Amino acid sequence: MSAFWENAFVASAARYSVVILCMILFLAIFELVTSYKNWQEIKQGNFAVAMATGGKVFGIANVFRFSIQHNDTILESVSWGAFGFLLLLIGYFIFEFLTPTYKIDEEIGNDNRAVGFLSMVLSIGLSFIIGASII
Repeated sequence: MSAFWENAFVASAARYSVVILCMILFLAIFELVTSYKNWQEIKQGNFAVAMATGGKVFGIANVFRFSIQHNDTILESVSWGAFGFLLLLIGYFIFEFLTPTYKIDEEIGNDNRAVGFLSMVLSIGLSFIIGASII
């Protein structure tokens, strides 16, 4: 049975499946902390929400990319990926805190594309910093 799990195709499929499940969970958590409903807003054409959500998807995937690259087991990869997600989430709250003159969530919910773009770039940028720190 160990030969089965050591097969490169099986290992890749296992990591892929676990990351997809983690991404669904992490996006659901992001959905809980935002004042708008991501998928409903995207369905209605809110481009700012689409950019912000796309940045979160890219950020999570990029953190997992580094996590998989630097760890041997799925458990280690998931642990570092979850830690990276937590740091992305903290970064989101810091972004909200550093803009006291307006609420990020409200601006994105109102389709302020400049704020949505900045949120996307912030998620992507932080994912590279977080990923580079994964050992």
